[in-house]
Amino acid sequence: MKKILAILIVLFSATGVFAQNQADYGYLYCHMSGRGEFTAFALSRDGVHFHDLINGDAVYDTQKLSEIEGGARDAYICRAAGGKGFVMTTTDMCNAKSKVWFNYGINLLKSDDLIHWTAVTFDFRKGASIFCDPKSPDFYTDYSAIQRVWAPQIIWDENYVWADGAKGGYMIYYSLLNSKEDKYDRVFYSYTDRTFTKLTKPRLLLDWGYATIDADINYVAADGRYHLLIKKEGGTRGIFTASSEKLTGVYPQPDESDYVSFEGNKQCEGASAFQLIGDSTWRVAYVEYSSRPAKYRICKADKYLRNFHSPEDIQGVANPQHGSFVRLTKAEYQRLQDWSDEKGEKSKNRVVIST
Repeated sequence: MKKILAILIVLFSATGVFAQNQADYGYLYCHMSGRGEFTAFALSRDGVHFHDLINGDAVYDTQKLSEIEGGARDAYICRAAGGKGFVMTTTDMCNAKSKVWFNYGINLLKSDDLIHWTAVTFDFRKGASIFCDPKSPDFYTDYSAIQRVWAPQIIWDENYVWADGAKGGYMIYYSLLNSKEDKYDRVFYSYTDRTFTKLTKPRLLLDWGYATIDADINYVAADGRYHLLIKKEGGTRGIFTASSEKLTGVYPQPDESDYVSFEGNKQCEGASAFQLIGDSTWRVAYVEYSSRPAKYRICKADKYLRNFHSPEDIQGVANPQHGSFVRLTKAEYQRLQDWSDEKGEKSKNRVVIST
């Protein structure tokens, strides 16, 4: 019996199921800080009431790990395939320096412990040479004209097959704008392998005839479909949802009667959906940026990730902005809290000499 149990544990660990089932203690909110273009963390036990870690400061060296502009926006985090470690994507951008809403690439980061991070940066202006599939067709003639690579996110695709026959890859999806070849922002995707260090050429995921940004894709077990939340600029503006049987689409035009409608004429973006522990319904977090200061809100949706309702402001985060959520085990939660407490003590005990 012990031998059978040991085998089951190995199998569950290998697929990530065991690790996911143990992630039942709390939540990590990983986000761009509202006071600077860097990534910050906050913890919660209930998914609504959070507290900042390390005083809301940067959780890694942004200058070092964002090699193009030294800024990181739109942090998206998830558990690595197999359940061990974590992967993150960010928009490599520093509007505070450039003063323009352009950027040129993204960062892929990974960590075993949520504290120590490594990263690879992809500058799309450099063209086909940065991608790992040089023989694949190029969507663009001139990569140097790319002006936006926005809000990359991650979803594991166990059915993806690499050229060498290896199976499984992370689909990284993001919005692109090429000033010479695009009329508006559209959603594209690439794949990276388990090393999280290489990227395939961009492929078009979504074109509805108008600008779409900030896509968020989740598999919804209730109907066995992939649901995409997105900010759209055509027709009725706001955060809408569309679904598909396949991860790579086709995603049809959304139902304009079912969207995040309760913000009225206020502008919203940066949707991120997650489920609470032991709950089949969904929570959808987003930025309402018409207000000053901007608000970070969390609303509810049903088990089909539809019928949005009951919005409320996130609690306990000093500077929330575009981000994402992941569930943690007790050990992971405590490790982050201990790390934050230790850094706080070091800061408190630092001697300041005035002259």
